[in-house]
Amino acid sequence: MHPSEEVYCEKGDDLVGKTIVMGITGSIAATECFYTIRELIRYGATVKVAMTPAASRLVAPDAMEFACGTYPVLELTGGTEHVDFVGHPGDAALLLIYPATANTVSKIANGIDDTTVTSMATVALGADVLVAVAPAMHESMYRNPAVAENIARLKSWGVEFIGPRTDGVRAKVATRDEVVSRTLAIVSDSPLKGRRILVIGGRGEEPIDDMRVVTNRSSGEMAVSLALRAFQQGADVELWMGGCSVQIPDYIRTVRFGSVSDLEAMIPRIDHDAVLVPAALSDFAPEPVSGKISSDSALELRMEPVPKMLPLIAERCPVVVGFKAESGLSEQDLCDRARSRMDSYGLYAVVANDVSCAGAPESSVCIVTRDGVRRSRGGKRAVADDILDVLKGSL
Repeated sequence: MHPSEEVYCEKGDDLVGKTIVMGITGSIAATECFYTIRELIRYGATVKVAMTPAASRLVAPDAMEFACGTYPVLELTGGTEHVDFVGHPGDAALLLIYPATANTVSKIANGIDDTTVTSMATVALGADVLVAVAPAMHESMYRNPAVAENIARLKSWGVEFIGPRTDGVRAKVATRDEVVSRTLAIVSDSPLKGRRILVIGGRGEEPIDDMRVVTNRSSGEMAVSLALRAFQQGADVELWMGGCSVQIPDYIRTVRFGSVSDLEAMIPRIDHDAVLVPAALSDFAPEPVSGKISSDSALELRMEPVPKMLPLIAERCPVVVGFKAESGLSEQDLCDRARSRMDSYGLYAVVANDVSCAGAPESSVCIVTRDGVRRSRGGKRAVADDILDVLKGSL
């Protein structure tokens, strides 16, 4: 067994049966390629590598062979590797040029074939094989009018661009996570592809004064898992996030909110195909006090009910998945409560769980729809996949 096979499908089967051809060019960001190749294999991809001469001076071809299991193409021979890899639709799911220098981007845009990578790009574009480019260069090169024009030309041909991350000095290659997630999204054939999905998550924070808040327990991990997995399946994802203690991928479009009233003000903006609401929103809120209440004496709070957000969201979108946490109920009672909430609010589905799962590495939930109940147990990613599978029935 080749070492690359040891990680095959560790993270999922999204790329099983799909070949990704990675074209590596002469940027120092090529040092990231080993780990990115392995991540793609963890999702089931077969990865083949082509390298320019400049790339071969930065990363060893033997290392790339160790990463993917086959020796990289360093030059074109009588075997017509460029045609064999990407010459016909279906040969490869994607030609991923990562990292892509200004030189390579401009050559592809002008039909110049003088390396294995530029030749494969020319063939792929002519064969309607998907092409994605992850640029990496000095920012002044990225802003050069000729390079900018060439990037615009490639985009007009349907070439997908991943990144870059600009910091005022460098147009750095996209992070490994973004490259992998966008690759999954580009080649996805999921029913979610192209659908506009909104995820509302995190915890609401109701102010007591300018310093203190009343809140619920929620890490926001389920919301991030749902947003990420929908993104990786090609959905156009937006995340509205309250308080959270997990990292949000910076390539997922995110809007933050604080209190329930903040979220309520955002609801008129909903025009999505589906909304998932794993947010832990407050049911009650105090009347906030300006400034900071003195800590020298006891504090009494009077909490008043706040409006329920799910019915308002359901008025804006016909496909809403709500979440309901309860304590101490049997599974049947939990499902019955979820069904009652679904019917009274006009929701597509309700995901119900016991509050003991809050913050735990694994979840156990019941996904209640009008067609029945689906049970899901496992890590947040696995549960998110099951919820999204149920959502696909509405699209």
